[in-house]
Amino acid sequence: MLTSQKMRELAPELDPLRIGTGWQEADLAKPQVFIESTFGDSHPGSGHLDQLVEQVRAGVRDAGGFGARYFCTDMCDGESQGTDGINYSLVSREMIANMIEIQANATPFDAGVFIASCDKGMPGNLMGLLRVDIPSVVVCGGTMQAGPRMLTLNELGVYSARAERGEIPASELAWAKLHACPSCGACSFIGTASTMQIMAEALGLTLPGSALLPATSPDLLKYAYRSGQRAVELAREGLRPSDLITKESFENAILVHAAISGSTNTLLHLPAIAHELGIEIDGDTFDRLHRGAHFLLDLRPTGKWPAECFYYAGGVPAIMEEIRASGFYESCQRWLDDFNARQHQQLTRRNIIRPYDEALGVDGSIAVLKGNLAPEGAVIKHTACPREMFEAVLSARPFDSEEECLDAVLHGKVQKGEAVFIRYEGPKGSGMPEMFYTSEAISSDPELGRSIALITDGRFSGASTGPVIGHCSPEAASGGPIALVEEGDLIELSVERRALNVVGVRGERKPPEEMERILAERRAAWRPRALKYRSGALRLFSEHAASPMKGAYLEFA
Repeated sequence: MLTSQKMRELAPELDPLRIGTGWQEADLAKPQVFIESTFGDSHPGSGHLDQLVEQVRAGVRDAGGFGARYFCTDMCDGESQGTDGINYSLVSREMIANMIEIQANATPFDAGVFIASCDKGMPGNLMGLLRVDIPSVVVCGGTMQAGPRMLTLNELGVYSARAERGEIPASELAWAKLHACPSCGACSFIGTASTMQIMAEALGLTLPGSALLPATSPDLLKYAYRSGQRAVELAREGLRPSDLITKESFENAILVHAAISGSTNTLLHLPAIAHELGIEIDGDTFDRLHRGAHFLLDLRPTGKWPAECFYYAGGVPAIMEEIRASGFYESCQRWLDDFNARQHQQLTRRNIIRPYDEALGVDGSIAVLKGNLAPEGAVIKHTACPREMFEAVLSARPFDSEEECLDAVLHGKVQKGEAVFIRYEGPKGSGMPEMFYTSEAISSDPELGRSIALITDGRFSGASTGPVIGHCSPEAASGGPIALVEEGDLIELSVERRALNVVGVRGERKPPEEMERILAERRAAWRPRALKYRSGALRLFSEHAASPMKGAYLEFA
């Protein structure tokens, strides 16, 4: 017997309450499908999802089921940048997963369809669906089109920093603001939103080929309809995510992550998603699998083209085919032709997804660095970092908030050869916000972008470029070594050796044993700070968030 029908026998009020909601008597005995989405007016990635909800519902109906609509709107990292609102970003992932758990378990369903697009909505839905573990299909909300001159939102940080320094007129920044988001969908670059859509398909939770379609494409509506039909089939088959997804599934997804040069935030999200199934994925897993992996996708922010081109080149199936080095997936030539006409380009699919033996790089796209500064690890996207910064010894310049650091960068108070620290911005410190404006201010400066490193226990936007190192663990609020760094310390960075160490004091290099003694003395004198947030969701997060390199999920042990 279907779960929903068992529920009807146990709860006599269920039928009349559903009839009062608008169900017909005939609907009550059908397979019941939970349709969860992040629809809302919160940002372009969620504003169009109601259309997909209705297509899913139609597919469920035509397959003989009944779809019930539930909503948990996500927030927008981009709209919150530069304010304390961004501190709510990572914890919102946990709250979305919690809300899905509550909604789906309070009135059990036979299957679920989960519809999301963006940074925390997609991983929150993936965590939630694995937690409730009902037969499930994910529908990705797709990506927005690029604006004129192939403008995409990730370029706004550069426009803003250049305007602040007087390098471009205010009118140029105003033009970019008006044209960077010409349609609904996730931002058109391989940031966190796009990456997590691709990860959903790589894990096998979407229909093949459905991740990161252009959000305005009629093909997306067709995929949504078919997803609704598939959910009813899964309800009858009783096939749950836990029956399908293994540790190898996550490792395969990480190989795709390497091929697309995915967002560093994936190192927060995939471990947290895997945790819902009792599977351990950590920074070492990413580092191991990225070594020797071929980087193939020539899309922004590390490449040339906007993310809408991904589908035109064959999408996730094409990436997987190239990883297997067994040919190329044919798909959507008409959309590529339309893009070329609109943007006056002459792209072929091979311009976007490179053949395996013509890779853009052959060592993945991220590295996990360890040492006395980051015993648990820190992450760098080396495909977005100038080669000059792969090996460096820098002078430490610590700041205890992003606001202080950004002001110093924008007003010439940071010098080349410095390791700029932003600390107390980890999960327990302030919710682990993105350091996007500071990273963009650095990478937009030709001199600083090739001569300094930005190191933080916070995180970066998937759009961030430059010599930026995030997730430094343990974080400062937990007494991690990043809290002990003093101005003038010598910081050793080596991407090749995966090293991040404090190697000297006041510009003078010290033997390793002496450096450990100095750090031990500083640790003994260090005192924890009072909690920044004393109530609400961020208080809960600051008390229970796991280490950044574990995924920063809520743990209560």
